[in-house]
Amino acid sequence: MLLGIAMPLKYVAGQPEAVRVVGSLHGLLFVVYVLMVLLAARRFSWRPALILMALAAAVLPFGPFWFDAKLRREHRQ
Repeated sequence: MLLGIAMPLKYVAGQPEAVRVVGSLHGLLFVVYVLMVLLAARRFSWRPALILMALAAAVLPFGPFWFDAKLRREHRQ
């Protein structure tokens, strides 16, 4: 939403408030993701490499979806 809707609204339609709103929501969701990773790591005793992988996935496009799939594969084994 940030890149596909809010940024074009800012630069094409001259509405910078769209970026402020969507950007704030994006930042909040990032913080919530990091907190959830830390809570899950504590609850399920994740190894440090898995925690780092989850946190690295947070900054990659579609990274959390890849990480979720990885966890599901590991859980099935």
